[in-house]
Amino acid sequence: MFDKRKLLAASALAALLLAAPARAQVAGFISLAVNMETMIAVTEGYSVQRSILRRAVYNEEEERVGTIDDLIIDPQGNTSFVIIGAGRFVGSARHDVAVQMGHLLNANGKFVLNGATAEAIRAMPQFEYPQ
Repeated sequence: MFDKRKLLAASALAALLLAAPARAQVAGFISLAVNMETMIAVTEGYSVQRSILRRAVYNEEEERVGTIDDLIIDPQGNTSFVIIGAGRFVGSARHDVAVQMGHLLNANGKFVLNGATAEAIRAMPQFEYPQ
């Protein structure tokens, strides 16, 4: 007959061994495992894809002037420019422009670019990604 204390201790040891990330002795090892504290921080974080990308951009008169397509991050890790796509309306060609992040406002959950019109954005130089 099994001793309950031994069974409990063996179960606890097995749980600890299975929960700990396996580590090989390799030079430059980086653990890819995420602990529970980090996972909670991730779920409470800010998702750019859900919160910013593909969202409409309006002017102060609540007219839609484009869509946020991308964010440009400078070498220091700061968001410096937002890429706005204009001309995705019926019958218009696509036209992407770079706008400084500081010009884009978040007003009551809507992204606003004061003074912008669809025509003004289409008149701006087209942004093209370097090859």
